[in-house]
Amino acid sequence: VQLQASGGGLAQAGDSLRLSCAASGHTFNPNAVGWFRQSPGKEREFVAAIRMNNGGAYYSDSVKGRFTISRDRAKNTFYLRMNSLKPEDTAVYFCAAGSGVILSNLYNDRAYYYWGQGTQVTVSS
Repeated sequence: VQLQASGGGLAQAGDSLRLSCAASGHTFNPNAVGWFRQSPGKEREFVAAIRMNNGGAYYSDSVKGRFTISRDRAKNTFYLRMNSLKPEDTAVYFCAAGSGVILSNLYNDRAYYYWGQGTQVTVSS
């Protein structure tokens, strides 16, 4: 399975962007997919995740109310809609998927087995 992230770019504070992550390869059947981000000098951090069976979505406090994760199972693609962007959202965003993700570990990047290559999001003030 390969994940291909796209949709990053330059934005101004208050703008919106939508990231996409398309899965290809062998049968893609994760139980959860998610987005993480990493800024220079910082550790990779959880942004959002969605459980494939019931669509339950989870967000970090820093993006709750501004970002929305969704998935299109027919297209093997999932998305991160980012509204009201802030300069502190600047980071490389990674999509991830896993088959062993459970409620207690979905915030942990080690729960995810497949990773996309990352897409840069830069937000100016």
